[in-house]
Amino acid sequence: MPFTHRFAPAARFGFWLRLAAVCAVATSAPPALANPAASIPPSAPQSAIAEVDIHSPYRVVPKMPTGAKTTADHSKFKELQGPFKSGSEVTAACLSCHTEAAKQIKGTIHWKWEEVEQDSKRIVGKNKVMNNFCVSTPSNQQFCTGCHVGYGDAKSGEFVAFSKRPDTDVDCLVCHDQTGKYVKAPYQSGNPPTTRIEMPPGSGTFIEPIDLALIAQHVGAPSRANCGTCHFNGGGGDGVKHGDLDSSLINPPKSLDVHMTKDGLNFQCQTCHATGGHEVSGSHYKLDAKHEGGQYVRGSQHNMGSAASCQSCHGDTPHKGNLAQDLNMHTRNIACQTCHIPEFARGGVPTKMEWDYSKAGQRGPDGKPLVIKDEHGHPTYLGIKGQFKLGENVVPDYTWFNGAVKWMNIGEKVTPNKDGVVAVNQYGGSATDGKSRIWPVKTMKGTQPYDPEMHRLLAIHNAGFDDAAYWHTMDWQKSIAAGMKEAGLEWSGKYEFVKTTTTWPITHMVAPKDKALSCAQCHSNNGRLEKIDGIYIPGRDKDHQSWIETIGLGVAGLSLAGVMVHGGIRSFLWLRRRNKPGSKSH
Repeated sequence: MPFTHRFAPAARFGFWLRLAAVCAVATSAPPALANPAASIPPSAPQSAIAEVDIHSPYRVVPKMPTGAKTTADHSKFKELQGPFKSGSEVTAACLSCHTEAAKQIKGTIHWKWEEVEQDSKRIVGKNKVMNNFCVSTPSNQQFCTGCHVGYGDAKSGEFVAFSKRPDTDVDCLVCHDQTGKYVKAPYQSGNPPTTRIEMPPGSGTFIEPIDLALIAQHVGAPSRANCGTCHFNGGGGDGVKHGDLDSSLINPPKSLDVHMTKDGLNFQCQTCHATGGHEVSGSHYKLDAKHEGGQYVRGSQHNMGSAASCQSCHGDTPHKGNLAQDLNMHTRNIACQTCHIPEFARGGVPTKMEWDYSKAGQRGPDGKPLVIKDEHGHPTYLGIKGQFKLGENVVPDYTWFNGAVKWMNIGEKVTPNKDGVVAVNQYGGSATDGKSRIWPVKTMKGTQPYDPEMHRLLAIHNAGFDDAAYWHTMDWQKSIAAGMKEAGLEWSGKYEFVKTTTTWPITHMVAPKDKALSCAQCHSNNGRLEKIDGIYIPGRDKDHQSWIETIGLGVAGLSLAGVMVHGGIRSFLWLRRRNKPGSKSH
């Protein structure tokens, strides 16, 4: 039942009484947070705690201290003794036992980088959609596939469609390595370094080869570190994209995440993102925004490919005790994450909140692309990327969300809104559709190239050492021409910069229950939900009409005065009778 019905005027008085009882035991102060820096592993390389340099050999986060256990000792398998000259040779050895694994992987979003959009049924995915981080993938595959579960052609640099690659091009080690030593070299189409590689070319800096046999002999179920190799580093660096996913979750304290802390439940990613046949449940292209129906284990006939939700374990009425009725009432319209993730980027790793490409192109006195860092050593300006705004302990934005997300595919026509902003993705939901809850989100703001005549965002060629790669020559005209050509799209030859937004759900970094939002943080004027329409929030000015309340108070005052006058008259008449001579009471 929507709040608009629940809080009809006739019911508000009772609600106020219950709310007073709830707030009487709740603090109005913002939740105190533990020292976020304490969760960064001391062994983490610099690239794991700051913006990842595009030429860094590190495309992996440190190994989680407690690796997964397996039922077999792979170091005893003769097939894995090596030596191996390539990742594909390791995969061939893996497939000699795990015969169906590659076929399973090649049917997943991790391989195809494609997904069917929930409402429109269009094909979306990393190879299809625009974004306001590195913008587009088509002309940058040699670099972007450093986060693909496969191997490409590192020698020619030519991109081979994932659907045309052999089974041995599946990368088993990126998900199953337990040594923490596996890396994919940058600009090598997803391949690990098996020979010494100078990177960047001519720099005198080298990436050393890794021992594939040693790594192949020490594999197991994926850990948070394995998944984080890509998912923590989305958007170009640690914590850049999502805000609730970064390397601090490899070994988080309880104050950062109650589910993943090793001193508590020690959840791995697949605890919630249940997996079968290498199909990992859950995707930001498909979200179950309002799971109802109580507790049931994901993977049953009910789940439809969704990851576990809070209700999967906690049910629809998770709160217990004297205030349970009032707190559980909120779960019908408010996502658990709204109260239980008070801020994101709480682990000491900042997330990007703004990325302005229009400011890119500046060089320092040495003629090299300019680099400016903040007091913590995090880049706030890179000549090859532009200007950034970073955030830590960020209060989320909030929106009605029903699980439907509409993404903009590369090449789609679009006109900026009245504020001059293009929404790269849009979240569906409302207070009245019966499918939505109020969710916390990160709103990423960008400024990126736009074709004012063709009316579409422009694909760009960022990565590489060719003359058209923006990160190499900082020439927008060449970068856009190459990017649009690879995307197979017409370009007018003109460009300007337009403001953009993308929205990302916040669902990790669940705080302890005593750090959840207090009543006053929402039930107040200018509170957390100030911009949310369709609900009645006591304490919020926009939900009150002063003239109606003045009339109501006046009527109540007159009623009280009438009662008092009536009572006074009754008392006076009773005293008269009592004091009258001959009365029985006298």
